[in-house]
Amino acid sequence: MKVTFQIRGASPVSIECTPGENLLELARRANVAMDAPCSGNGSCGKCRVKLLDGTLETVRSPHITPEEYEAGWRLACNSKVLSDCTVLVPDAAGAYRSRMKTAGLSSPEEIAIFEACQKQLKARGISFDNGFRSLDVVMDSPSLEDTMPDSERLERAVKAILAVENVRIPFAVMVKLARVLRENEFRVCVKGRWENDSFCCMEICPPDDTALVGCAMDIGTTTVTLVLADLKTGEILAKGSCGNGQIRYGADVINRIIQQGRPGGRKELRDAILEETLKPLAANLCETAGISASSILCLSIGANTTMNHLLLGLDAAPIRMEPYIPCFFRWEGLLAGDLELPANPLAPVRIAPNIGSYVGGDITAGTLASGIWDREEMSLFIDLGTNGEIVFGNRDFLMACACSAGPAFEGGDISCGMRATDGAVEAAAIDCVTMEPTLSVIGQPGQKVAGICGSGIIDMISELYRCGIINARGQFQRAGRRILRDAFGSGRYVLAFPEESETGREVSINEVDIDNFIRAKAAIFSGVDTLLRSVDMTADCIDRVYVAGGIGSGINMKNAVSIGMLPDVGTEKFRYIGNSSLSGAYAMAVSDGAYEKCVSLAANMTYLELSACPGYMDSFVAACFIPHTDRSLFSNSVQEG
Repeated sequence: MKVTFQIRGASPVSIECTPGENLLELARRANVAMDAPCSGNGSCGKCRVKLLDGTLETVRSPHITPEEYEAGWRLACNSKVLSDCTVLVPDAAGAYRSRMKTAGLSSPEEIAIFEACQKQLKARGISFDNGFRSLDVVMDSPSLEDTMPDSERLERAVKAILAVENVRIPFAVMVKLARVLRENEFRVCVKGRWENDSFCCMEICPPDDTALVGCAMDIGTTTVTLVLADLKTGEILAKGSCGNGQIRYGADVINRIIQQGRPGGRKELRDAILEETLKPLAANLCETAGISASSILCLSIGANTTMNHLLLGLDAAPIRMEPYIPCFFRWEGLLAGDLELPANPLAPVRIAPNIGSYVGGDITAGTLASGIWDREEMSLFIDLGTNGEIVFGNRDFLMACACSAGPAFEGGDISCGMRATDGAVEAAAIDCVTMEPTLSVIGQPGQKVAGICGSGIIDMISELYRCGIINARGQFQRAGRRILRDAFGSGRYVLAFPEESETGREVSINEVDIDNFIRAKAAIFSGVDTLLRSVDMTADCIDRVYVAGGIGSGINMKNAVSIGMLPDVGTEKFRYIGNSSLSGAYAMAVSDGAYEKCVSLAANMTYLELSACPGYMDSFVAACFIPHTDRSLFSNSVQEG
């Protein structure tokens, strides 16, 4: 039998199968992008497909209405193939692999973030120098009178330029040495780096190819972002992002750890991040910047502990089992060629060190970029993503912990959730009298609503509560044109009716969505609360709060406090700093000193395992209301409906 997947904007993909095989598993085998945040257990409803021809055996799902079922809509995870089939994979099912966003230069706002990071670190005594160099090398051509071998000829010329005694030519350069020298009449560009008192030749190329490029990677559970930077000046050359291809194996790290333990799972997950995500994105950026991958002489990675393991092809199973021990915290000596990364094979790979099983290098890099390690004031650093990581302290001490917030902040576990791309509601307000919304939608003017991203969800829940449309438990208690209920009485608020939406389907937020988000916000608040109590402090001790993460262009801090997600310390103390993991990785790529500081930060940070803290679950349960069971904690911000 054969199943054919029809994908909008791409050629159909077919795969042979046997009767009874699961449609989602077939899509994975055929490398068809399909969103499955719940890893195929039927709870998220994101893997919608339309049966065009053939027969499927499908378990009915509440995510598919009877009318949609009659029209051919199915969940791939709930469907078994019974005959030759053709199914349509709509844009929504593959939405996690959003279009790659690349440009010759980042936006002025993005550039300002990297410049601010560089300026801040320089002010703290960290030089933005590195050991990478490009040399214009001119040699005499060999003759019958001058029979010096190519390697010695190159070594002698480099020694004369750098006044160095030792020059190393690795095998990767040696194999093309003769060809490149003769094609360029013995005038070449030699790229390399200092290694103590010697110089290592990493690349030999035509004399006009002088680019020295670093590539910084933020490998998130949901989204992967890369930036190319000039190693000589720190200038941003190109930036791009796309969905992490691993998400079809689950939106959270636990599902992926389970998947990698299955036969062939480790390779599947490594291929998803390396072959499907990093290599195409890097190739796109290199083309945009007008460079070759061989000019990338340094790679830096900010990623959580599990993502680091899955990228390197290591067994991540011990991370989720007590006592939660990863394979490594810090790993030196890795080269791009070892990992088959898209760069010069001799490029060093600088992985920001992990701190614990669930606090990884993305937080080490983010802490570096935030600068809280060199401040007298008490600072709280929070990274809002699939895993909520928190750091508290100042120049004297730093404490870190992680809480399982789930994918809600990035649109997962939300029926109409999506990442902050075109069509996503990123901000919202509701008129308390008419209960009509005012929405800010990402995209060009006139962009229709396709879904809602993390920052929009925060606003919506805050506004629904402020207007008395929902109660502290997240249940609907008012009636109106946009407040609808299903056959069981469960309510939902409609942001866009079918005729108003980009997809032709209703975009709404329901009680299950709200409950999922309440749990996510409770995980963040209880993590902060437990971390503070571990050092015998309260929220009153916090002087500054730095919020990072890819949940949109920024969140409304007042709304985030009003729903009990962040501590009530005064909105003037909050600062949104964007993708701090990428900023820190950028610093590590272009600055040897920044990388050394990042390693030092990880070594001196104390990791708190929340699961081992007796009061954590009590704190979590207390926070599973809007804003909290103890309203005195939010006396400055609670807004009654």
